[in-house]
Amino acid sequence: MRTGPLQGVKVLDLTAVVVGPSCTLTLAEQGAEVIKLEQPPAGDLLRKLGGPSRSPDMSPKFVHFNRGKQSIAVDLKTEAGKAVLARLAAQADVLVTNMRGKALAKLGITWEALAPTNPRLVFCVIAGFGSKGRYHDSPAYDTIIQGMSGFADALGRVTGGEPRFAPFVLCDHITGIIASQAITAALYEREKTGAGQALEVPMYESMAHFVLTEHMFKRTFDSAGPTGDPRVMNPDAKPIPTADGYISVSANTDAQAFAFFNAIGRPELRDDPRFNSVLARFRNVDAYFALRAEALRAKTTAEWVVIFRDADLPAAAFNTIDGLLDDPHLWEAGFLRREEHPTEGPMIGLSRPVTFGTAARDNLPLAPRMGADARAVLAGAGYTPDEIEALLGAGAVLPPPA
Repeated sequence: MRTGPLQGVKVLDLTAVVVGPSCTLTLAEQGAEVIKLEQPPAGDLLRKLGGPSRSPDMSPKFVHFNRGKQSIAVDLKTEAGKAVLARLAAQADVLVTNMRGKALAKLGITWEALAPTNPRLVFCVIAGFGSKGRYHDSPAYDTIIQGMSGFADALGRVTGGEPRFAPFVLCDHITGIIASQAITAALYEREKTGAGQALEVPMYESMAHFVLTEHMFKRTFDSAGPTGDPRVMNPDAKPIPTADGYISVSANTDAQAFAFFNAIGRPELRDDPRFNSVLARFRNVDAYFALRAEALRAKTTAEWVVIFRDADLPAAAFNTIDGLLDDPHLWEAGFLRREEHPTEGPMIGLSRPVTFGTAARDNLPLAPRMGADARAVLAGAGYTPDEIEALLGAGAVLPPPA
């Protein structure tokens, strides 16, 4: 039984890869019923793009981004397939898609086409670029947006080398989460007005907003001023080497900085005009980071963790990606757990990170094979058994895998 603040909300998910599935995963984690409509024969590209798996269409990345969803594969090139989509959309609270505008118009998947039969529908298009700009309907992937939005430039500035992409599909993931928040806001407004609406969530503008709120810096007030927060852009703004590894430390307030100086045995630095206030440390960030690096080499990571914990300073041992999977806190918190997928076998699963006081334990079903829930979804939409078998037999809907 699904629980959460979005319990009772039905989402029709026409998305693929990461940006859309990231959005609908968040909605599923919050209790929504998500029906993932895929197009045969390949379905969601992430089924294969996300790495090898036991089954040919269940990559590790797909499994994590599509937990808690039902899958039905519908051939939208057929009239019967389009009728299935129209019926599902008429019964949905939310429709989410990251298909491009021309493809949506060709298939009749638009707010104007669907609103007459379902005026309460929240219709969300996650696009590469906003519809009012010259780039609208251009193809976009995460790397395209990282390169355009200043993200790759920021990484290049920090490393002192060439611009590069982050080792995450970061723009996809962030924009997907932004879209989920916009959808819940639209649902909240619908509770007050009774009316749905169309939403556009563009990746480029979303990530430009993300980058510029952080790094417009002096350009905000001076057309010739520099961009880039020097504290965040500093090459030494990274995990700090210790005697045997690395540690992450953030001492931002005066109280934290002065406690840090005491912890490293340099209490006199609190009176140093370079470091005696937030503004002074900002103006002398290079020197501040250099003294941190010099001091922390004197002890091991474990020793510093104890010292900083006793001083109530924000600090933690550095973790590798592999180390995350061995972190006892994540297992104790129930975030990491061992699961048995019906076709993929034993796996490590990820539960929802957010806890809702009125919701039961996260018990979302595991990611489905393509079309696995076809009969259940069609029955829920009101199709009779004979109609379901006719759709499956005609190829308008892909039969569930054996």
